[in-house]
Amino acid sequence: RQMCIRDRYQRRVRGHLCIAMVWPKCAVALVCSLLVNLAMVGAQSPTDCHDWPNTCPGVTPRAPYKQTWLMNLSTIIMPCNNTGYTDPSSTLGWGIVDFDWSNGKGTGTADGWAKHKPMDDEEMLFKQVQITTNATPGTTVWVYRNTVYGYPWYTSVRKTLEDPAYAPWYFKFAGKGPWYSKKCDAVDPTLCSDLYHSQEQSPGYPHGDGDCAAPRCDCGEVPCGFYIWNHSSTVIVNNQSFQDWFVHDYVLNEVGTSPLVSGFFWDDVWNPECNIHDQVPHTCEDMGLTQQDLAQLTLDYRKNMGALREATLSAGKFAWQMMWTGGDPYSIGGTGLGPLVDSQNCATQLRSLCNASSPAQTRAMAFGLSGSPEERNPDLLQDLANFLLIRGPYSWLGWGWNGCSREYYFPPEFNQDYGQPTELCRETEIGSQVFTREFDKSSVTMDCKAWKGTITMKSQS
Repeated sequence: RQMCIRDRYQRRVRGHLCIAMVWPKCAVALVCSLLVNLAMVGAQSPTDCHDWPNTCPGVTPRAPYKQTWLMNLSTIIMPCNNTGYTDPSSTLGWGIVDFDWSNGKGTGTADGWAKHKPMDDEEMLFKQVQITTNATPGTTVWVYRNTVYGYPWYTSVRKTLEDPAYAPWYFKFAGKGPWYSKKCDAVDPTLCSDLYHSQEQSPGYPHGDGDCAAPRCDCGEVPCGFYIWNHSSTVIVNNQSFQDWFVHDYVLNEVGTSPLVSGFFWDDVWNPECNIHDQVPHTCEDMGLTQQDLAQLTLDYRKNMGALREATLSAGKFAWQMMWTGGDPYSIGGTGLGPLVDSQNCATQLRSLCNASSPAQTRAMAFGLSGSPEERNPDLLQDLANFLLIRGPYSWLGWGWNGCSREYYFPPEFNQDYGQPTELCRETEIGSQVFTREFDKSSVTMDCKAWKGTITMKSQS
C-alpha cells in the first residue's frame, strides 16, 4: 500500500532490483508484489529433488561410510539422559546411536553441562561418543547440530556470540521493544545481549530446562538462550563466510570429522511462514523480519543446507534428515519413526515398496518399531519381517526421538545374520497378500491377511 503513494522507490526481491520512476505507481507496485509472491512460492515449494529439504533417489552414504546387511548394524536409536552421560550398557548392540543435545544436561541435583562454568555441551557430547563407541565394537554415533538456532552451550557457537565481529551472522532484537523475549539474564539483569534470543528449552537457575549451579547459568559473556543465525548474511569475518563457518567449523569440525562420528541430526528449518520449530510467540516479529525477509532467508538457508549436505556426503558421513522415513519419495526424514508397513496398509504398502524404484530401495531408509522402546512388542516379528522385505543397501530399523531418560530394549532377533538379499520382495500370486523375499541365509515371508511375519533360516554347510 505504501508503494502506491511513493513517487520513487527501490526494492530488492531475490536479487532483482525493482525501480519505480515514471511508471504509474500502483502498476509498479503490483509488478514488485508479483515478484515477491513468486519468490515466496519458490521458497515454499522446492520442486527439484536436489533442492533442500528434498533428497533425490540415489542419495545414499558415500565411501568411506560402510554399507552393511548385518541386522545388528542396521539398527538405530536416538537416546538422551537428563542426569549425566548415557550408560553404554543401555545402548549395547544398536548399530547407530544418535545423541540429542540435551544428553548430559544435568537436571535436578545431577551433574551435567548446564552446571559447568562455562557450559560445555559440545565437549560432553563428544565424550559420550567416545564412551559409547568404546563399549560396543561396530557401533557408530551420530550427533546433534541445530541449523536455525545457535546454542551458547556449544563452545564453537559461544565464541562467535562473544565476539562483536560475528554479530552480523545473527539476528538482533528489532526496534525499541517491547519484545516477547527478554534481552537480559533472568538472574543477572546486567548480563544482556542485543542479539535476539529466547529462553525456549534453556537451562535456568535455580531451575530451568537443565538446572544451573549458583550463582547463575554460565553461557560465557552472553545470556543463555536460543540465538538465531542469519543465513542471508554476506559479511566476511576473519576471511570466512557464514556458510564456510557453518559447514566446516560448526558441523564438520573436529567432532564432526572424527571417525567415531558417522552422521548427524540436523534440527529445525526455515520457511516463509516462520514455522521454524521450537520458537516462542512473536519470534520473527521480535527480529523485525518481513515476509520478503523470510522468503529470502528461506532460499539462503536452503542454499547453505545444500552446501552442508554435499560436504557431509563427501566426507563419507550422513544425516537423519537425508533418510526416507515414509511419505513423499523426496521428503525430509521425520524426527519420530513409525512402522512403514502395518496391519491396515500391509498389502498396499508392500505392493508399492516391492520394486526397484521405490524410495525404500533408492534412498537410505529408517523404519520405526511398534509399541514403546522399553519392552518387546507383540508386532516385533512383523516389523522385522516387513523391514527385511523392503530394505535396501542403506536401511535402519529402530526408534526416533522419544524424549530423554528412556530405556531401549534390544531384541535377540537383531543379532541374527539374515544374509544378503538375492531378489526384491514379491507377492507370491496376484491378490494373495502374501509377500516373500529370499536372502542367501534366510527366507522372509509376510502374510498380510493373517498379519504374520515368518523368517526361516537356511541350513549352513
